Amino acid sequence: MFRSLRVRNYRLYAAGQLVSLTGTWMQRVAQDWLVLELTNSGTALGIVTALQFGPSLVLGLWGGILADRGNKRKLLLVTQSALALVALVLGLLDVTGVVVYWHVLVLATVLGLVTAVDTPVRQSFVIEMVGRDELTNAVAINSTIFNGGRILGPAVAGVMITAVGTGWAFVANAASSLAVLAGLAMMRTSELHPSPPVRRAAGQLREGFRYVRGRADLLLTMVLIFVVGTFGLNFAITTALMAKQVFHHGASGYGWLSTALAVGAFGGAIVATRRTKRPSALFLLVAAALFSLAEIVSGLMPTFLLTAIALMPAGLAMLTVTTAANASIQLGVAPTMRGRVMSLYLICFMGGTPAGAPLIGWLAGVAGPRWGLVGGGLVCLVSTGAIAAVLARHRGLGPVAVADLVTARMHPAG
Repeated sequence: MFRSLRVRNYRLYAAGQLVSLTGTWMQRVAQDWLVLELTNSGTALGIVTALQFGPSLVLGLWGGILADRGNKRKLLLVTQSALALVALVLGLLDVTGVVVYWHVLVLATVLGLVTAVDTPVRQSFVIEMVGRDELTNAVAINSTIFNGGRILGPAVAGVMITAVGTGWAFVANAASSLAVLAGLAMMRTSELHPSPPVRRAAGQLREGFRYVRGRADLLLTMVLIFVVGTFGLNFAITTALMAKQVFHHGASGYGWLSTALAVGAFGGAIVATRRTKRPSALFLLVAAALFSLAEIVSGLMPTFLLTAIALMPAGLAMLTVTTAANASIQLGVAPTMRGRVMSLYLICFMGGTPAGAPLIGWLAGVAGPRWGLVGGGLVCLVSTGAIAAVLARHRGLGPVAVADLVTARMHPAG
């Protein structure tokens, strides 16, 4: 299950990521709560989220080019240091009591600019640590670590915010970045498997677009993950509003809902570590449909406890979709194109958030916080059905044949 951890460089990376990502999730909870304390507005929270993810739309492709051209380990040392600095500045502003809403807007934008470079480099660096044979397992372990931080971070943040305020959560995140920086610095570069560097040349962005456009399997995955990422993965907004405005809980309540979602996602990540081959299109579509239904159900639950319980299967399905999509993309591309293709994938995954987050925040403000979850799930479900219909038509399959295929995949022994 954890076979890729036998690689020393990846063990160092994974250990640093667990500490750093716990701090990252502390900051996400603290930032959302700080915005609500400053504005009490779902729209304002959506705008901050949009600014944090918006730069990926513009600079994500350049981050992918840098990943293909440069030394990924050295690039990560720079970007991770910058992320720590942003967290420290926000923490000091908050601790000293001078923070205002526009500070959060500016720093969220800076965070987005750095992340636009950091994320495609980090994603494409995994295969250089473990090699192609262990990539699927390493991607799943990354997701396990991510969701381990997602469990620990909100829980710790809820306690910390209640005890000492949001500012110290930002400072703690800055300190947690030292772990990943130490892991990167201690790696044995001779044991890495670097991809052949791509020389600087004109038209490399267009080359990435042409490569993806000519691959129907990559296009399907990217369109699906765009819809899910834009409308379905706005839990930072929806769970904060549910905790505060529906169930009238404080920061600890928001932390518990975030933790419940992460517990389910952690379970999904553990299951994904057993996967050994590239996920099929059918698997992705079924997983997306199940995620959509789980999100709708979680928005309809009448009590805080039932909402938290319903968020667990939603988290499991969410992680299944995102891990499978990531592995499908990475295992389906040529090494010299991985950085650019992963940047396009990440633009699809996170790039829709600048539109989706304010829209979901507005919908929750107009129709009620529950509709942030229900509406997002409905859009994902309808879109998944439409994508499945297009794929079935492309392959010449009728409804009965599709149903038989799904049944065969779910019950292979029969």
